[in-house]
Amino acid sequence: MLCKKLLLSLLLTLLATAPVAAETLKIGLNYPQTGRYKDQGLQQRLGAFLAVDEINKAGGIMGREVELVIRNTSGEPDKGAKNTAELIDREGVQMVFGGVSSAVAIASGRAARDRNRIYFGTLTYSNATTGAAGHSHMFREPYNAWMTAKVLSQYLNTQHAGDEYFYITADYTWGWSVEKSVRKFTNTENTDAHKGVKTPFPRALITDFRQALEQAEQSGAKVLMMVLFGDDMVRALNVAYEMGLTKKMQVVVPNLTLGMARQVGPTIMEGVVGGSPWVWSVPYQYNYARGKEFVEAFSSRYEMRPSTAAASAYSIVYQYKDAVERTGTTDTRQLIRALEGHRYTFLKDEQYWRDFDHQNIQTVYVVRVKPRNQIMEDEYSADYFEIIDSMPGDEAAQTRQEWEARRKEAGQPLNL
Repeated sequence: MLCKKLLLSLLLTLLATAPVAAETLKIGLNYPQTGRYKDQGLQQRLGAFLAVDEINKAGGIMGREVELVIRNTSGEPDKGAKNTAELIDREGVQMVFGGVSSAVAIASGRAARDRNRIYFGTLTYSNATTGAAGHSHMFREPYNAWMTAKVLSQYLNTQHAGDEYFYITADYTWGWSVEKSVRKFTNTENTDAHKGVKTPFPRALITDFRQALEQAEQSGAKVLMMVLFGDDMVRALNVAYEMGLTKKMQVVVPNLTLGMARQVGPTIMEGVVGGSPWVWSVPYQYNYARGKEFVEAFSSRYEMRPSTAAASAYSIVYQYKDAVERTGTTDTRQLIRALEGHRYTFLKDEQYWRDFDHQNIQTVYVVRVKPRNQIMEDEYSADYFEIIDSMPGDEAAQTRQEWEARRKEAGQPLNL
């Protein structure tokens, strides 16, 4: 009997002193697995999983293993918001990130705010995301339409001064925002001189693009501004090539990604100009060691080069980790304060989260697609982009005064 009591006492002592495994720290990725932007969504997923695996191998975040919980937005705002609510309310995630469609990111961000969680926007380029629709819980990692337009105009105003433009624009918040910004900075706001047409979103047909491109051809314009993204851009550019327009006009895709270029292929893409906050060759051209590590890890794991979407998702996971470790907590309010104004160097040169609008301020680039033979020399046949211009983030971004003017127009407060 005494032995049994001693054994029981020893067992209870061991249970009381045994280390308790730290609770998993859940984060939510809200991205399009299906729909027009599914390729960009897949890149986000690949980048996010790589970051989570690296962090867990290094001990997690404050000793807690990170678990990535995913949901499919299908590129639809209502579904994005519903997913965000479910991720927080049912899954218990501490932050949510994702995007591709600005309308999805905006709706999802509001759902996160209502539940006191940070939402990091990945591919969301509409000015509204951190502008008219911005709020305390939304942080945008990539650049916005204003920044795109500023860097593109620096190049286009030199190379195409006085040329006529024609705009083909996706008919939703991102498309409107980009067209308005590009027109402003390229001095093409006169729609009689620089015509344009809107195409349906998200269900445009090939016939919609063909009709728009026929109008572009009839206009006699020298610059074809294709404010389209994902599969829409891929389809439209294929039609433009078939019509011979890529030889007659300078095609500009304001937000150009590796995934889109890869879908179209090197022959058709040659000479296309666009803007980007990051491409995989940037770390090599400017010797950014951490950026090269990411490219090599991603390429080795997935046997492809990472796109802007992958880099954005990867960076966000690490930025969240850094903020949690700097504050010592997952408390949302404290994390917001820790992010505001925070400067860091990660995959490129210095970036920072601006305090008054939560826009990530960073160098932006103009890229041009290389000839096919140069593209194919890369191990993964993916050396698409030549960097032909750039602009510092502070020069590209709206000033506080410009941001406040747009908040006033939208009837929004001048503080988040």
